[in-house]
Amino acid sequence: MTTKTGRKTARSGKTGRSTDKAAVRALLEHQPHTYAAEAGIRLRNTPAPLYQMLVLATLLSARIKADTAVAAARALFDAGFRSPRSMADATWQQRVDALGEGGYRRYDERTATMLGEGAELLLERYAGDLRRLREEPDPRAALLDVPGIGPTGVDIFLRDVQGLWPEFAPYIDDKARDGARRLGLPTTPGKLGGLVDDRELPRLADGLVHTALDQPFADEVRAAARAV
Repeated sequence: MTTKTGRKTARSGKTGRSTDKAAVRALLEHQPHTYAAEAGIRLRNTPAPLYQMLVLATLLSARIKADTAVAAARALFDAGFRSPRSMADATWQQRVDALGEGGYRRYDERTATMLGEGAELLLERYAGDLRRLREEPDPRAALLDVPGIGPTGVDIFLRDVQGLWPEFAPYIDDKARDGARRLGLPTTPGKLGGLVDDRELPRLADGLVHTALDQPFADEVRAAARAV
């Protein structure tokens, strides 16, 4: 009896993990890029891409559609505002105009101010290099000092840089866990992180957030997973 029960449990565990892996494969197929990649950021552990990720995190923090935030980030970068120095040297109106070009009009004036102030702070405190912020005793708290970056912005930033800053991996925040629940996946960072290679963690986290925010997207992923 004990042996039979043990075999049954083992099969159930294997089936459960296979189901989880099928759901994750479907998710990654439907979320081929991170939000950073969609914004044109070639994320590397160097000052400019890290700063661009922080800008995107600022834009995504507002109550606005993700694709609008991504488009606004692209517009800022296309306008030449790719580093703290170029952002700080731009006029407030230039920042407003770039945000408007990307469709980010509801929060453009306030965000233009925050981006300027944030760039100045990074230049003064870290010489514009976020790798120095990484060396702070509490990088999360240091990020919260940046104008426009609240707890949501910290989560967004660390979700994508976890592939570069492995001390934060696996970084699965509350919104990503909401997406995991929708797909019937485990919700602990360790278990979710174990379903993918480390290099896929940022895309997994962004895909889970997309799942949490977009019911039709979640339905598509579930349907694809069942078809595997």
